[in-house]
Amino acid sequence: MNGTTKRDDYALITGASAGLGSEFARQLAAAGHNLILVARREDRLSRLAEELRAAHTIQCQLIVADLNEPGAGAQISSTCMSSGWQVSWLINNAGVAGPDLLKDRDWATQQTFFQLMMLSVADLCHRMIPDMVERGYGRVINVASVAARVPRSGGCNYGPAKAYLVALSEELNLTIAAQGVHVSALCPGFTHTDFHETAGLMEMKNNMAKWLWYNADVVVRDAIKGVEAGKPVVVSGRLYRWLDPIFQSVWTRRLLRIKARPEETD
Repeated sequence: MNGTTKRDDYALITGASAGLGSEFARQLAAAGHNLILVARREDRLSRLAEELRAAHTIQCQLIVADLNEPGAGAQISSTCMSSGWQVSWLINNAGVAGPDLLKDRDWATQQTFFQLMMLSVADLCHRMIPDMVERGYGRVINVASVAARVPRSGGCNYGPAKAYLVALSEELNLTIAAQGVHVSALCPGFTHTDFHETAGLMEMKNNMAKWLWYNADVVVRDAIKGVEAGKPVVVSGRLYRWLDPIFQSVWTRRLLRIKARPEETD
């Protein structure tokens, strides 16, 4: 991790008020990074900032922004520029489970999902990365999912949106890694955060085997280690790293296609 943190040098984290976002904040603060915490919930951001300022000798700034809104990226970038906050780490973490592409018939809801999950990430990369390239140093982590690594039946939104982040991160890393800016897509499996409670998926979580789940601190450590090593895709957790080549196998995809075929009737 970059050990020389300047007073005006920051790690910017979206979705910082809970889950993986707050864990990224804690680990980066412990490593000496100044922080810019971004989320909609100012009360939770303020409590986290107070905790981190008390525990570590860092600057901790807040930007209350809704990344569902198309203008949020411009708002965040403008605030950083006008305040003199130089962003050297960008953690694009904000996200939701989202609507079903086929079953949820309100197109405006679908567009809001696309804005949050894909466009806001591309927007912040577009605005923040050129300055990193100019300075010759930067670290970007786009939080994707193992759902991006293999197609599944149902939903048709979450996995494809996360797959975009994987493809984006791989191309960005190929383009700018030689200039000192590393970009990684973090692909965690099932992780203990408030994500499933917020998405109304607690019954599913409670019925799943405990060994499928990892703690947030493990996932974040894997992400930071991976981006420092220049890995374009970081699959977190030993289980999911073992499964990933299977997910990527042509045989897995053939099996899924066979399973999706309609049953023959006499």
